[in-house]
Amino acid sequence: MNTTELIERVATENGVAKEQTRKIVDSAFAAIMAAVVAGDEVALSGFGRFTVKEVAERQGRNPGTGETITIPASRKANFVAAKAWREALNPPPEG
Repeated sequence: MNTTELIERVATENGVAKEQTRKIVDSAFAAIMAAVVAGDEVALSGFGRFTVKEVAERQGRNPGTGETITIPASRKANFVAAKAWREALNPPPEG
């Protein structure tokens, strides 16, 4: 599913125009991104948590030359799915 398909589905299920739904979805995504970029955690009950993960500087190899290089420290977006997602993806065995 891509953004366009998500917007079509949400619009159809809620009887709202696609243009209005696009504005709402885009606004929600922008708010999540802004909060995470600012270093805040975004916790959506029943969905999951978006956080920032700090990755330390480390050594790596240039795959073309085999030369050792230093990969600089960076920040990565991290998503942890809610328990309901994890259980839906990996249902407990019956028995």
